[in-house]
Amino acid sequence: MRTELLEKLCQINGTSGDESRVRDFIISQIADYCEHKVDPLGSIIAYKKGASSAKNKVMISAHMDEVGMIVTSIKSDGTLTVSEVGGVDPRVVIGRQVSVGESDINGVIGAKAIHNLSAEERKKAPKFSSLYVDIGAADREEAEKLVSLGDRVYFASEFLTFGDGYIKGKAIDDRFGCAVMIELIQSELPYDCVFTFVVQEEVGLRGARPAAYTVDPDFALVIEATTAADIPLASGEKRCCELGKGAVVSHMDRSTIYDKELYNISREIANEQGIGWQTKTMVAGGNDSGAIHISRGGVRTTAISAPCRYLHSPSCVVKLSDLDDCEKLAKLMIEKMCTL
Repeated sequence: MRTELLEKLCQINGTSGDESRVRDFIISQIADYCEHKVDPLGSIIAYKKGASSAKNKVMISAHMDEVGMIVTSIKSDGTLTVSEVGGVDPRVVIGRQVSVGESDINGVIGAKAIHNLSAEERKKAPKFSSLYVDIGAADREEAEKLVSLGDRVYFASEFLTFGDGYIKGKAIDDRFGCAVMIELIQSELPYDCVFTFVVQEEVGLRGARPAAYTVDPDFALVIEATTAADIPLASGEKRCCELGKGAVVSHMDRSTIYDKELYNISREIANEQGIGWQTKTMVAGGNDSGAIHISRGGVRTTAISAPCRYLHSPSCVVKLSDLDDCEKLAKLMIEKMCTL
């Protein structure tokens, strides 16, 4: 995995329904290596020519969007009220730096001061309705010169490496999958494949559904990031998956029961090739497989995911060795699905 590519992707802002900057960058990276088109919702469908025609049509998919917020009103004091876009826990955003709108106006997420909270309020987790964005405006008139209703609010988070091969940044879900697909498209592949960089996964798998309908694949592979809870106070199956143990090959989540044969093949290939792998110890989460596997007459689908701590926060954390394992396993699985 080229970390410089992942960094560039993660630092681009693109919440659900606002993926244009991410899309433009991806197209700049793949245009010389494949044919591509953009569908009406904004997903990229890329046709990569391989050394040979494949027995089966295989679709590889990752989503471009990230979680964030959207401006819902501008208050008289110049602060902004927001609503979440995707599954964002309000507890992880208080005090965080953000950027607002296409002009990337700097701001900070604020909340009611602790000394002003009632005893009952202190016992409860905050809601987005109680938060606001402070952009340093003196009043509504000044704020309206800088932002508009419907502007997106993005996490502002430095991308960095730390510890023994760890990476921290925003939007690793799922710019990681996009990075893997870019690298695959830029490489020589043995068989023809279709790659879809889809929109609006975080708000209900919306882009994957029409993309899969258009491609009409026999098999699909989703490349994702998934929740790791290998942190203090989590034990046993509650850890779900762990950093440093390799690619996550899912058997079931809240939106998909994965193709059993593909699940078994993934494990066999990983074991034969010495690729680190693990599976989830909880039925939790979901990804674009949920829309893809029930498209048209049905699609045999599997997913390979990178374990990620603090998912859907400004500070997602992954381990480079897991990312490499995901990429190696994905490439071998694509070859297998093309000829199965």
